[in-house]
Amino acid sequence: MQNVINTVKGTALGVAEYLTPVLKDSKFKETGVLTPEEFVKAGDHLVHHCPTWQWATGDESKIKPYLPKNKQFLLTRNVPCYKRCKQLEYTEQEKIVQPEDGEGGWVDTHPTNENSTEGSATAEMSSEEKSDMDEADDMQNNLGNAIAELDLADDDDGEAAVMEDSDLEDEDDEAEVKPTFDREKAKPKSSEPSGEIIQTRTYDLNITYDKYYQTPRLWVSGHDENRHPLSVDQMYEDVSQDHAKRTVTMETHPHIPGPPMASVHPCRHAEVMKFFIQTVTEGGRELGVHMYLIIFLKFVQAVIPTIEYDYTQNFTM
Repeated sequence: MQNVINTVKGTALGVAEYLTPVLKDSKFKETGVLTPEEFVKAGDHLVHHCPTWQWATGDESKIKPYLPKNKQFLLTRNVPCYKRCKQLEYTEQEKIVQPEDGEGGWVDTHPTNENSTEGSATAEMSSEEKSDMDEADDMQNNLGNAIAELDLADDDDGEAAVMEDSDLEDEDDEAEVKPTFDREKAKPKSSEPSGEIIQTRTYDLNITYDKYYQTPRLWVSGHDENRHPLSVDQMYEDVSQDHAKRTVTMETHPHIPGPPMASVHPCRHAEVMKFFIQTVTEGGRELGVHMYLIIFLKFVQAVIPTIEYDYTQNFTM
């Protein structure tokens, strides 16, 4: 029944998006939304600082005239996913972000881990780089506090978004810290308790511009260890069960033909971003629009906690 409701909503929103005019004037600081030009600016910043992401065009018949032809959406491929979400349930890693929201609290399924994940390494950093990392950590804490105070409950859509830290993957470059995960050479890991091989799934991730909500939108498409496409039920195994079929739905990709893809619904993105902007401003700093997608990727990690996409953490405001 929920899938039928999502299909009807998706069709209605498709019509609404077609009728919605393109946003021309910046409202980033006031409402947390983006113009197409700001989306491109934020995308260029993401590609520059995290080369695993790249711009893509998609199908020629689906090109959006309000975006550059060669910058229709962002794409990263072969992102590893070693665990299913149920393996994270009811562990010490899980915590309640909002214990007094009347519905049992918002569950943070992928909280900050003080220890690095297996296979990641931290390069030696200069005192200046450590200062940048300390500032980034401060902003992460500010966002965590902001999300804890924000009531994102929605009876219709069931949306929830939580800011998360990602694992930092560094290369030996004293000037800049960048992710160095080599996805093409990724190998299945051996589980420590039993020595059995973990069957590794991989995902392709897209970030599109949603003209109706005027925010980025995340899409995911998965493959098993034999590169066979995952079924809908299998992909839902890699989505936090607090969000499956509610925040995450199967819909038609706006730029790529083919079967529906899993998408994180964008109806709460602007609200979360607006609250973060206000929190940073109250702290005496200013958040530039170019940082939008880096922050966006952090808070949608709560929805897909086991898909290990990587992005830079070393940024200044």
